[in-house]
Amino acid sequence: MLTVRYDRLDVHEGHRLLDLGCGFGRHSYEALRRGAEVVACDLGRAELDGVLALAWSLVEQGELGDNAMTCAVQGDAVHLPFNDETFDRVIASEVLEHIHDDAAALAELARVMRPGGQLAVTVPSWLPEKICWKLSSDYHAPAAVGGHVRIYRHRQLAQRMCDAGFEPQSSH
Repeated sequence: MLTVRYDRLDVHEGHRLLDLGCGFGRHSYEALRRGAEVVACDLGRAELDGVLALAWSLVEQGELGDNAMTCAVQGDAVHLPFNDETFDRVIASEVLEHIHDDAAALAELARVMRPGGQLAVTVPSWLPEKICWKLSSDYHAPAAVGGHVRIYRHRQLAQRMCDAGFEPQSSH
């Protein structure tokens, strides 16, 4: 399931896109289908290997054009291994709630985004997230084991994005 509205993000051929916390690549593949050059970034090596394997398989099956370009980079959101102003588009889908220093992660995203770039951030909705926290202590285990470390309210996330220099335009 995609949590980003690509038409709002305006991803198209010629864009360089960072899929931060890509997991197994669901957002990377859609960006590739739209012609973007994709950099999939995650802490997990197994996830990154899977993203590359499936991307090449999609090219071989003709679901992606021969010119589809993707690479996988193992990296930490608070210390991204990219130069300043590298990306036209950035996706951080279902990632920030896992990161202890989300302000540092947002500052890094601002650093690596080109002027005029666009960022798409998704986080779980407050009420379902609150219920999950009450049902399972494993769900909100320390981030070192992949758990959620915070529950966002819309205003809180918007303020953190503003603090990092972003201008939130819309939400859904």
